[in-house]
Amino acid sequence: MSKEYEVAVYYFPQWHPDPQNEEKRGKGWSEWQVLEKAVPRFPGHQQPKVPLWGYLDESDPKTSEKQIDAAADHGVDVFIYDWYWDFGGDGTGPFLQNALEKGFLKAPNRNKLKFALMWANHHPVDRPTWEKITDYIIEKYFCQPNYWTIDGAYYFSIYELQTFIKGLGGVQQAIDAFQSFRDKAAINGYTLHINLVEWGLQDAAQIGSEPNEAAKAFGIDSVTSYVWIHNFTPKAPLYAPYSQWREGALPYWDTLTERFDVPYYPNVSMGWDSSGRFDPEKEYIAQENSYFCTIMSENTPAEFEISLEKVKEFLDKSSLKHKIFTIYAWNEWTEGGYLEPDSINKLGYLEAIRKVFGADK
Repeated sequence: MSKEYEVAVYYFPQWHPDPQNEEKRGKGWSEWQVLEKAVPRFPGHQQPKVPLWGYLDESDPKTSEKQIDAAADHGVDVFIYDWYWDFGGDGTGPFLQNALEKGFLKAPNRNKLKFALMWANHHPVDRPTWEKITDYIIEKYFCQPNYWTIDGAYYFSIYELQTFIKGLGGVQQAIDAFQSFRDKAAINGYTLHINLVEWGLQDAAQIGSEPNEAAKAFGIDSVTSYVWIHNFTPKAPLYAPYSQWREGALPYWDTLTERFDVPYYPNVSMGWDSSGRFDPEKEYIAQENSYFCTIMSENTPAEFEISLEKVKEFLDKSSLKHKIFTIYAWNEWTEGGYLEPDSINKLGYLEAIRKVFGADK
């Protein structure tokens, strides 16, 4: 029996050693080392954030087993893995894939959760590289029995359409590349559901038209968001409460629903605190329209639960065939967005999901 709501959570996979990272940062490096060095920037600021489970290696199936149990037992349905290729632009192939390939897919309880990919394409790729990427995805992931599908179509999301267009050499070339992926998938027995993160539709100079026209031109199946900061940031010198962030971000659910002809799946963000990646030796000053912007404060499990109630109301009133929404994020610890238990809130954020959506609703 299918659930009435589908809770899809973004998963950031830099909590294990990766050869590309080790080459640049040293043996055994992972983002845990960045998290441990974070410092508080104002009275009451929770930094460094301390994971209740400790600094686990997510490429270990035992870690994935713990994550899967906690997520599934609290109402999460899907991990959308932030997925990387050629991260440094030097042709090195997949990056940070072992959280998924050695961890999640090797876990004995893996079938308790679905998974999908959100290609975090921060660097342009050319057409030959795109063909390598799509070959890899079809061969490695679509064959997995718990890959997430919507109406039988395999969900694949792209973070930055403008970067994709730049790498392919233009809009028409990018459209042709999308069609190549669909054709190739069909030959292998798969139908695609291509999703775009609306953040990547905001650069009209690159996409060549307004967002909805671009989505139609590319034959996109749905649009969603990654994090509230892409639409709204409070104007504050250092930090602003979660309630103020929510008040500014939630109206975009209606705005984006009206903007696109295809389904828009709303996003709930648990937090935003990029100061964890800021130089701990320097003073943190929030910069407007910047990655290092206003810090989200007071984002308690209770406040997060209010946002979940509101997205449930939105989905119930919407005309969406599938009541899907995304959450930022399972483990973006150094950006302040995480559902994994920490030393202060314990399982509070996951319990909020279970209270609103349950594991069997």
